Amino acid sequence: MLIQAYDMCEDGNYDIALKLYDLILKKNPANIDALVNKGVTLQNLGKIKHAIRLYDKALKINPNHLDAILNKGSSLHTLGNYKDAISYYDKALVIDKKCTMALAYKGLSLGELGDLHNALKHFKKALSIDATYDLASISKKITQDILKSIKEEKTKTQ
Repeated sequence: MLIQAYDMCEDGNYDIALKLYDLILKKNPANIDALVNKGVTLQNLGKIKHAIRLYDKALKINPNHLDAILNKGSSLHTLGNYKDAISYYDKALVIDKKCTMALAYKGLSLGELGDLHNALKHFKKALSIDATYDLASISKKITQDILKSIKEEKTKTQ
């Protein structure tokens, strides 16, 4: 049933996916995968605070559940809580120092905070681990373009 619910979410059938996750959680309220995947489904629907509550439940069961940590960070980023999001990406990196998603997402949050040089470092590190990671590649290019633009603007005003 978990696979079926996941597939429904992937296909955009969020209502059906939620019903399936609810059935799973009714039988086993401590099913971490169902909690996290239901959270992702709610996140896709824009119900960020509800998703965070599910990630918190999963993290109470297993504080080192990488998907719950990453998704909570992503949710916090969506809400504009960039520093809190970074703290979750840092937790993920303690668990897996080569977690490209945590590196790239941390770069995104750093960028939102205006720390473009550190953001760029995180995108580059993610790409050194997985050269095909699109999010890191696209974000690296955008950040480099912004930094170049800032440098050119400073040169013009001097």
